[in-house]
Amino acid sequence: MVPQPPTEQLESSDTSFFGHPRGLSTLFLTELWERFSYYGMRALLILYMTAKSSQGGLGFDVAKAAAIYGLYTAAVYLSALPGGWLADRLFGLQRAVLYGGILIALGHYSLALGTLSFFYAGLILIVLGTGLLKPNVSVLVGQLYMPKDIRRDAGFSIFYMGINLGAFISPLACGYLGQRVGWHLGFGLAAAGMTVGLTQFLLGAKHLRSGDAGPKASKKREAQGQLLRGGGWCAAVVLGLIYLAHSGVVAITAERLSTLMGVVLSGFQPASLSGSPPLRRGLPPSGVA
Repeated sequence: MVPQPPTEQLESSDTSFFGHPRGLSTLFLTELWERFSYYGMRALLILYMTAKSSQGGLGFDVAKAAAIYGLYTAAVYLSALPGGWLADRLFGLQRAVLYGGILIALGHYSLALGTLSFFYAGLILIVLGTGLLKPNVSVLVGQLYMPKDIRRDAGFSIFYMGINLGAFISPLACGYLGQRVGWHLGFGLAAAGMTVGLTQFLLGAKHLRSGDAGPKASKKREAQGQLLRGGGWCAAVVLGLIYLAHSGVVAITAERLSTLMGVVLSGFQPASLSGSPPLRRGLPPSGVA
């Protein structure tokens, strides 16, 4: 029987994608299409909200549209915190990316349907999906390389190129369709982009580093209990606010919620400048757009 080389040697010898592991191409394209969908939709968002109903838009005033846009973009980045926790405690990295991609695609398809209820539902789905996909796909990139593999920094540079390429192309393509042809075709193109990214992630997942079986059963049970308790408190707060708003005790507007979000984010600023090293294995020292 011919002895097989260790896993570390096999992984370090994988140079099928421009000298890097084959799995990098899967993650490169996943993030390219995710950023394509995200920035393509963002290019249309305020324009669609402020366009008159006769033009196919929602007819919001500029202040309300800007507040909703600000709330949405802030929630997208804040959702990375629970998204990383869910991957570590419940799903595992690959499943978190997969579930996130599905939610993002559903969110963009909801926006393309053109009703107000589906508009808000679509924004929520994209926030939830991005929180699952965005922080965890970067960790998968880091895990393609052994700790002392000198190709790791170059691999992240290639990965960032996919981000920038998707972000560059999408406003041009989705923006043209949205403004010149129809808003919902622009959102539909963003949805199609995420669908392509999700499909190729499923096809290329076999090239990612094995061993992502997710957390242990005991850790999952503990996390499920924490999730139920935390979800219960959040649901109680939301229902309480809805009741107060419906009864006229408190006037909840997008502008007020946006101001509150700004106060919350200002509290995170000192922590973001602390310079503490990343805690999650495989995460690059610098942030990802």
